[in-house]
Amino acid sequence: MGIAVSHWKLARSVSQAGQLGVVSGTALASVLVRRLQDGDADGAMRRALAQCPLRAAADRILTSYWIEGGRPPGQPHRLTPLPALDSTRELAELTIVANFTEVFLAKEGHGGVVGINLLEKIQLPTLPSLFGAMLAGVDFVLMGAGIPRAIPGVLDGLAAGQPVSLRLAVEGAGPGQEHTLTLDPAAFLPPPANLARPRFLAIVSSSTLALTLARKSSGRVDGFVVEGIAAGGHNAPPRGTAQWNARGEPVYGPRDNADLAAIRALGLPFWLAGSYAHPGKLRDALALGATGVQIGTAFALCDESGLTAALKRSALGHSAAGTVDLLTDSRASPTGMPFKVVRLEDTVADPAIYGQRARTCDLGYLRQPYQREDGTVGYRCPAEPEADFIRKGGDPAETVGRKCLCNGLLAAIGLGQTRAEGATEPAIVTAGEDIVDARRFLAPGRESYSAADVLRFMGVEAGRVT
Repeated sequence: MGIAVSHWKLARSVSQAGQLGVVSGTALASVLVRRLQDGDADGAMRRALAQCPLRAAADRILTSYWIEGGRPPGQPHRLTPLPALDSTRELAELTIVANFTEVFLAKEGHGGVVGINLLEKIQLPTLPSLFGAMLAGVDFVLMGAGIPRAIPGVLDGLAAGQPVSLRLAVEGAGPGQEHTLTLDPAAFLPPPANLARPRFLAIVSSSTLALTLARKSSGRVDGFVVEGIAAGGHNAPPRGTAQWNARGEPVYGPRDNADLAAIRALGLPFWLAGSYAHPGKLRDALALGATGVQIGTAFALCDESGLTAALKRSALGHSAAGTVDLLTDSRASPTGMPFKVVRLEDTVADPAIYGQRARTCDLGYLRQPYQREDGTVGYRCPAEPEADFIRKGGDPAETVGRKCLCNGLLAAIGLGQTRAEGATEPAIVTAGEDIVDARRFLAPGRESYSAADVLRFMGVEAGRVT
């Protein structure tokens, strides 16, 4: 769900309705400090910070970043340090506190279940993110965009108050050159906190990956989200020899459909994702042995989501008019994975706006660690300035068409950086193929809809299919 599109307000609404509400865990450190700098008008961030067990860190963050009444017009957001292997304690604390804040608010005032979604591709903040979410009592951790074999064991260790580690994928590192991320809970909360271990759901696109995770992970895998190619955000690349259509989109075939019988045979719960926001699709999923379905796009456009009102209106307007232009862009994401982009006006999906934007890498969540000749670790991103990427040994061809998802997705939730002459970063919007028919959630005469409207459409009440 991008960056804070599925934020605490949406997750809380879904959870209160008896379903699993999930917050996006991506870039929450930046989200928290920008909300504070924009004034925290409803006081939610300050309310959550007051409950954070890392008292000194929470107070320091509030003092450092909160601006009463919000930033003056034209003033840029103050940036957080870029994630790195040798990140400072201050950044680790900020990440812990930010994840605590989001989950705390999603769970506040009710007894429903809440999950957090993280990306295996974004490893540097993973350990403090998990710790912060667990401090707030997160019930589920969902992770995809890679093979998260180490995460179940990390959850076990954090729940026991033990030091945990995660091997960092460093491009070009050879044998004996492993790099490891570590976190000791006792360094932040002595004595170690006694935390509940959340259930872990791996997001997969194939039975092969599901089998690997079920059998070879570092701890217990509690289930799977089986995501098809119709889902938004990052998609798995096609299996076999890659082919592209006339628009440059990857061409998928029968081999890209998950073997649900094989996944069902693992005996673990699974949910189906990718254009399942229809009661008939839910019934089909249950008949295939699934526990339920995951819904993203329908909720991304609802009233409670973090997406700006203007972008929601634009997307729903195109859906109502039958003019949605959704591109599975093979070049957009710095990760190299296909990424679904809604081509809306005034966003970075517009070639003219993309061409005018000055490249910069000032958030760094998608930077790839690489091994320098002297054995140290550097960081590069194909969406950063081309000269910088090439100077770091990157292939110039990798920079073509790459978009800064970090800045674009923050702009999509109204937290875009202010650049020269008061201009704001252009947004980028992702959605699944369901966006074409998102108008089905609109009541006659309405231009918006709520999360409850989606659940009523699905025939789901209080956790039961009606």
